[in-house]
Amino acid sequence: MDQSRRDFLKTAGCLTIGFSLSALYPAGSTMPLQELPGSLQRYPGIDAWLEVLANGSVRVFTGKIELGQGIRIAIAQVAAEELDLAIDRVSVSLAETGVTPNESYTAGSASIETSAMSVRYAAAAARQKLLQLAAMRLGVPAAELQLSDGKIHTKDKKRTLTFAEVLDGKKLDGEIKMPVPLKAKQDYRYSGKPVPRQNLAAMVNGGPIFVHDLRFPGMLHARIVRPPVYEARLDHFNEANVRSKVPELQKVVVNGNFLAVIAKGEYAAMQAQKILSENTKWTFTKPLEGGNDLPAHLRKLPVKSESVQQKGEMLTGGATMRASYFKPYIMHGATGPSCAVALYDKDQLHIWTHSQGVYPLRESLKDMLQLPAERIHIKGVPGAGCFGHNGADDVAAEAALLAMQVPGKHIRLQWSRQEEHGWEPYGSAMLMDAAAILDARGRISHWQYALWSDTHSTRPGGKAANLLPARYLQKPFASGGSTYSGGASRNSEPYYNFPNLDIKAHTFRGPLRVSALRSLGAFANIFAIESFMEELAVAAGKDAYTFRLMHLEDERAIAVLQKLQSIAVAKEHGKDHGMGIAFARYKNTAAYAAVAAQVQVTRGQVTVQKMWAVIDAGEIINPDGIKNQTEGGMVQAASWTLREQVQYDTQIRSLDWFSYPVLPISEAPEVEVALINRPTEEPLGAGEAVQGPAGAAIANAVYHATGKRVRALPILPEKLL
Repeated sequence: MDQSRRDFLKTAGCLTIGFSLSALYPAGSTMPLQELPGSLQRYPGIDAWLEVLANGSVRVFTGKIELGQGIRIAIAQVAAEELDLAIDRVSVSLAETGVTPNESYTAGSASIETSAMSVRYAAAAARQKLLQLAAMRLGVPAAELQLSDGKIHTKDKKRTLTFAEVLDGKKLDGEIKMPVPLKAKQDYRYSGKPVPRQNLAAMVNGGPIFVHDLRFPGMLHARIVRPPVYEARLDHFNEANVRSKVPELQKVVVNGNFLAVIAKGEYAAMQAQKILSENTKWTFTKPLEGGNDLPAHLRKLPVKSESVQQKGEMLTGGATMRASYFKPYIMHGATGPSCAVALYDKDQLHIWTHSQGVYPLRESLKDMLQLPAERIHIKGVPGAGCFGHNGADDVAAEAALLAMQVPGKHIRLQWSRQEEHGWEPYGSAMLMDAAAILDARGRISHWQYALWSDTHSTRPGGKAANLLPARYLQKPFASGGSTYSGGASRNSEPYYNFPNLDIKAHTFRGPLRVSALRSLGAFANIFAIESFMEELAVAAGKDAYTFRLMHLEDERAIAVLQKLQSIAVAKEHGKDHGMGIAFARYKNTAAYAAVAAQVQVTRGQVTVQKMWAVIDAGEIINPDGIKNQTEGGMVQAASWTLREQVQYDTQIRSLDWFSYPVLPISEAPEVEVALINRPTEEPLGAGEAVQGPAGAAIANAVYHATGKRVRALPILPEKLL
């Protein structure tokens, strides 16, 4: 865990390979693509993706970070597959500037589609070149050779060469060009199999897995003294008071409205933060607004409007049904508060972080710190759970600022629970209006939908303004805006076939800090669309499955709903029990997901008894990985749907797990996931596919249990009584 980049490069001792492919692959192989896949288009050299070591093992590089989604083991699986290596002979190095490819952010459920597929083709190309080199050494055709466990041998196994003998100390370079034939799928040993993640035992046993576990000799600890609200000005502070009470205090750092303490121990840093906070005065320049009636407040905000999709006739009248839906601000609520370690030594800045984008973060820090990019080295280290943009980039930027004040010392900065809750960028609150007309056959002839939302991504993206500390410096950077305008309208276009539809998006600048949270706008949009679909099904007198199927044409979409119908059998029937379903294809291009939920409602309290999900993510690399993501996504969505909302008035009030309750383990539903494997199809992103359908399925189940339609989340008891 404490290996430095210098040590990493010093001990690499490996062969990098790159070439243009010309040899044929054994019979039965497949060549499905005509161009380089995913990130390989930007980095076509095989040396960007893997190193073949002389001992026969392989080190693979990915620009993605492990978030708990299992990308490390999935990438190891595809590399081991194409190189016919034992899985334990493949190591995977995660995102690190100057070492791994720049794959931007680990986001959008795209890691398998981009990074893993790039590794697959790079490994397949490496295999071909190794066979070619061995064929030249042995004087036999490459087709007569086999590769296994880091060795190449003739089919009769009488002649064998190790990787070291094949390479003979040479270094190969070049680039990969299509076509690159892949291993025949019927010969797979690892892909499509539930290979366990290699670090689970250490994680369960409290081993050094996360960035929080990093320790360096002589490391100092830091804490930030926060203002009471976003827009506040530092008036004065009493440094003498804290120095007299905390002898381990090393330095008080002040830069404009940025105030921090550095101490020898973590507890001393926490003491210094508390005492200095009590002896610091701030001036409120702009209190928060809208906390008392957020939906009404959001509708009054100025907006930027755009048409998302328009087809056929506009909805102008007829037997129109209408409904409005609402989703509040919700948190990432990471289990471990944000943490980073930074070292400024010999004019080089080193940062260890759980940021989801080390290269974009480097560009943002270059701007904020006025340092050349080549003097900033960032190594990705897994954090304790987060899907989306939480405080990881912010804490890394703060640690970097402080490390430059104490050269030669590692500075560890960890946020408190109150800081994580109060300062992370939330998932935006949203409003959704839907209207539709049913024709005489009970089909939807016209569909109208409009959404109101803040941006769903203020990731750094190379902009210092999107880093939290940058706005508080002596020379501040103005608070940044969106780096991804499409996030709000994600999945606002129904996957159903409606002859006439009109979809609009209205973007506002809301009162709270926001950014990417798992599924972005898809959770709220699918919640609204699938809730409204259920309302329309009831009005049309149709069964929930039948009504959806009669509006679908995609056979894979139909298949997941039919599979769900076959497995989702109610455990109990009768009063206060209800079953609801929902469907969506994430981003309308990624995985298909259908979810059913059974609930029991007792005196307004909703208990989700069981949830079922069916997922079609194309070719499956690791079924356990997809199941784990889907199970976790359903439970997370249940918590969002039933419990979570950020409470605030003039200040944020949801600062702990009491004021921001989440679904406890004791109330987590039983979950069942069925996978539809399509090995001849391309892999599809599945990590965010289930959140929207899961929330809508619960809301629909509550309606069927109570007869009451709750359109404003969360579904609290007082809304049902």
